[in-house]
Amino acid sequence: MQSLDGLKFAEMVQMGAHHLSQNANYVDSLNVFPVPDGDTGTNMNLSMTSGAEETKAQASAHIGRTAQALSKGLLMGARGNSGVILSQLFRGFGKSVEALETVNAQQFAQAFQAGVDTAYKAVMKPVEGTILTVARIAAEQAVEKAENETDLVAIMTTVTEQAKVALEQTPELLPVLKEVGVVDSGGQGLLFVYEGFLASLKGEPLPERNDATLDDLINAEHHRVQDFMSTEDIEFGYCTEIMVRLEEDKEPFNEGNFREELSELGDSLLVISDEEVAKVHVHTETPGTVLSIGQKYGSLMKIKVDNMREQHSAIVSEEVKQPTQQQYPYAIVTIAMGTGVADMLRSIGASYVIEGGQTMNPSTEDIVKAVREIGAEKVLIVPNNKNILMAADQAVELLDIEAAVVPTKTIPQGMAAILAFNPMADVTANQATMTEAFEDVKTGQVTFAVRDTSIDGVEIHKDDFMALAEGKIILSTKTLEDAAQQLMTALIDEDAEIVTIIYGEDTTEAQAEALSTFVSTQYPDVDIELFNGKQSLYPFIISVE
Repeated sequence: MQSLDGLKFAEMVQMGAHHLSQNANYVDSLNVFPVPDGDTGTNMNLSMTSGAEETKAQASAHIGRTAQALSKGLLMGARGNSGVILSQLFRGFGKSVEALETVNAQQFAQAFQAGVDTAYKAVMKPVEGTILTVARIAAEQAVEKAENETDLVAIMTTVTEQAKVALEQTPELLPVLKEVGVVDSGGQGLLFVYEGFLASLKGEPLPERNDATLDDLINAEHHRVQDFMSTEDIEFGYCTEIMVRLEEDKEPFNEGNFREELSELGDSLLVISDEEVAKVHVHTETPGTVLSIGQKYGSLMKIKVDNMREQHSAIVSEEVKQPTQQQYPYAIVTIAMGTGVADMLRSIGASYVIEGGQTMNPSTEDIVKAVREIGAEKVLIVPNNKNILMAADQAVELLDIEAAVVPTKTIPQGMAAILAFNPMADVTANQATMTEAFEDVKTGQVTFAVRDTSIDGVEIHKDDFMALAEGKIILSTKTLEDAAQQLMTALIDEDAEIVTIIYGEDTTEAQAEALSTFVSTQYPDVDIELFNGKQSLYPFIISVE
């Protein structure tokens, strides 16, 4: 193959994302760095999935435009240190080819090198033995190969093979990896992406992973880096992530100045931006200051703060006295139906998820028991269902600690509320802030009718699919696709910026992707996030912000 166009590159992106998704748990298992960046596979998977969805929606024969779509999707979906670095690798790649309709072998190799250059610039203090090293060595070898090679498959083969060689060398470059006995998790995630690219180019099936390798690396004693360091060694204790929507009436934004200002507040700093949005990841002692600096340039779209000392202590203590529930001095207890929804809520900051919801409401006792089990000193209860509000209020009265209810009635409201949590604020202030955060979120749900009836002028027949907007039935129809699409049309207006689609246990991935494609086609300015919530009863739960 002598040239690569945008449509073929889009196929490569889809396969790379799929391969990473299939192996995200494996990547998580390899991670040995201090919390909360311990979900490397999850973060990279969510980031790459966002990029792949945008690429699929905006795919063009012009490789420059397709690569820009990937870059945009990764920017908006980047999560955690690893996700941000991944987005920078393909940001540089996209910039390198943005004016090109197709690329040849040399241009392809140079694009990988441009991605590495961009990623290294984004990291204040690059560390070798990480995903950066894997990307750098792979790109350097590809550029060298392209001096005498015109076949794109050969270039991608070099990228993949050299990434694997570099990954195997990471324990020699980063002592903690060697001590624990694993390779770098971020580098492994990147290799999965590259393997997907190569398989797509060759038209071959994805390679299978040998799970025995993981068994050899992670032995029965469960050695982890947390066992080789003390909590006191964590100099900057709060992993802080924010997304800022840049606004013209605020202070003019300069990425270099912004990065320099934040660099004085901690370490592990990453800053990425485009004309509309800036994203920050930093470990700091003063997350409130990070938020204040961000607000100088625009409004805060997303906030995530994790106390790494508390999480580290919990992991270490878990090793000593298993099985025990992780302890949180300041906790968020929430309620959800569906293991995927529960995992998602934990990933954005929930301390404890009680299983329940529609048809299975937890009792006051269940909520009190959950709070006492995690040993929190302060707690916020996020019920996510109007039928659980009273039980939550009663639980607060029975608790002998600081506690309050954030009165969310839906999962989308709960997501918005949890993302607004500030560990530096008191319970009352958080209750007000989190309540305000979910008030502008629209919730849609698709479910099915169990009998014939008529409600609010809507004629409903048994087994019809019903669309609910903000809890009100707005239509009943024979097909899931029709109900979901009409619901989207009812929910999305000119102010909508982010649509989150959570699909249920009886909904196929293909159906979910079809709905995502419908939204991206009808509303190209809206960013889309797709999750497998595995919830029953509701094929789709929709959030519009």
